[in-house]
Amino acid sequence: MEFLFGVAVLFGIALVLALKSFGINQEYERGVVFRLGRLQATKGPGWFWLVPLVERVVKVDIRTITYALDTQETVTRDGVAVRVNAVLWYRAFDAAGVVTTVSNWQSAIVQAAETAMRDAIGQSDLDQMLKDRTTINKRLYEILTTTCNRWGVEFDAVEIKDLDIPAQMQRAIAREAEAIREKRARIIKAEGEQEAAAKLSDAARVIGEVPGALELRRLQTLSEIGIEHNSTIIAMFPTEILEAAKRIAMPATSPS
Repeated sequence: MEFLFGVAVLFGIALVLALKSFGINQEYERGVVFRLGRLQATKGPGWFWLVPLVERVVKVDIRTITYALDTQETVTRDGVAVRVNAVLWYRAFDAAGVVTTVSNWQSAIVQAAETAMRDAIGQSDLDQMLKDRTTINKRLYEILTTTCNRWGVEFDAVEIKDLDIPAQMQRAIAREAEAIREKRARIIKAEGEQEAAAKLSDAARVIGEVPGALELRRLQTLSEIGIEHNSTIIAMFPTEILEAAKRIAMPATSPS
């Protein structure tokens, strides 16, 4: 009786160990297997079996992780204090490297990203941050990729989300933008006046070369005024008619 009881106990222990040694990885999981503390293999999705009391497994999620960094206060290259935050998209591409290279790899990624963001902003001017944020994102991406690839982590994207600058600097930027717009408006107006003057000079040249053109233009102006306004119009004789009348009258009044 005692023998049967001992066999049952041993069988129960063996069954429990067998069940504990059996595992399943989801499609987005990888299992890093250690045998007596030494790295053995990485198990893919599906079921796997471990040697009881000898092997253990550490599971790693390989899906893309989205993380919003806390707002950081730092100084740009031109000495302006700014507050920025960013969003990270990263994932583990080497499950064994993630487990064996760094402890608490997700926390390490966050710390590296915060440091890299301060470095990237410290190498950039405020104007560049306001106008060309893509370049800063690219620089931040390169810094993080160089740092984290050896941990078995790769980044899909890094984007600076918000940028807060002091109120005094905001007013200065607004004044600068207003001055630029005013300058542009004055330049456009001057270019228009210059173009109009050139066109008027060309028109005067054409009218001067064709004597009848001035009279035709005068008649057209009179017709336009008559259509737009119901008023009395006083028009002077054309200069050409007066000159012709003078030439005709001069022989008749000359002494014989």
